Amino acid sequence: MAHRLLKKLVGANANGARLYSSEVRKCTLIPGDGIGPEISAAVQKIFASASVPIEWESVDVTPVRGPDGKFGIPQAAIDSVNRNKIGLKGPLMTPVGKGHRSLNLALRKEFDLYANVRPCRSLEGYKTLYDNVDVVTIRENTEGEYSGIEHEIVDGVVQSIKLITEEASRRVAEFAFQYARDTKRTKVTAVHKANIMRMSDGLFLRCCREMAEKYPEVKFEEKYLDTVCLNMVQDPHQYDVLVMPNLYGDILSDMCAGLVGGLGLTPSGNIGINGALFESVHGTAPDIAGKDLANPTALLLSSVMMLKYMGLQSHAAKIEQACYDTIAEGKYLTGDLGGKAKCSEFTNAICERITG
Repeated sequence: MAHRLLKKLVGANANGARLYSSEVRKCTLIPGDGIGPEISAAVQKIFASASVPIEWESVDVTPVRGPDGKFGIPQAAIDSVNRNKIGLKGPLMTPVGKGHRSLNLALRKEFDLYANVRPCRSLEGYKTLYDNVDVVTIRENTEGEYSGIEHEIVDGVVQSIKLITEEASRRVAEFAFQYARDTKRTKVTAVHKANIMRMSDGLFLRCCREMAEKYPEVKFEEKYLDTVCLNMVQDPHQYDVLVMPNLYGDILSDMCAGLVGGLGLTPSGNIGINGALFESVHGTAPDIAGKDLANPTALLLSSVMMLKYMGLQSHAAKIEQACYDTIAEGKYLTGDLGGKAKCSEFTNAICERITG
């Protein structure tokens, strides 16, 4: 299963030429909140300039109240993703307050998007404290502390249950090793705290160890979460592919993004059994929404991951290189990158490289 999904994600020709078909495919687009519609429009414009054979099906995921009184994803949006099996999502805001579920979490659970893949690599033209960073975090995306199982035992005492299953641990471990092999990476690090949570993290770690035996060509190591965090800020080059339970992955993937410039520069893909959803993981930035100041890079690079997953390798390579070259030139950088360019100017610069 993971082998088939990874072949699609990294662009290998697992099922013959059909992966490289130029037939127009429908793709669900969730523009998102805040700056979401602006950066989504930027991606659409860049795709049009590259003549990507995609027809966008835009859907609204404004929460609707269900029979249980809680807010959830509109059925039309669910139907669209189920129909198209592929989607691109801008940032979503979850209102604070009782009765509101996280839409991001709900989407992952609804479509069983079990593996979150976050590549973090240094970009030429944007200098950070770290050079030549190139790590990938793979996060189990459906359970752990984010299972949503919590209750108040008595007044003032809340219990939250961390759920770890063999099935979920095994499939994300297989995904990580297959990803490493298909992308010609050399090492997988299992990140855990099995010294404290002996049963839950112990189960996750056991699944990783068993999977490592099936991939002898990939080096395997196991590290405590706190050790990885310490080592990562000292020397990120000692890591390659990291696989971990949900909460650890949420924290560590953002930390790795910080090494290369932040969430505005890092793509993200959520891979499931029957489809995939690619997204920008930064916030909605309501303070700059509608002002043509947003940076679309994270969503654009996520869409490049999507194209690779769909087998559209030449389109993916052309867009990715145009984005990297525009940032490297430094002439049209948005405010978060230290420049003064507008979102539209950055977008147009990329389009000109594509068509020129």
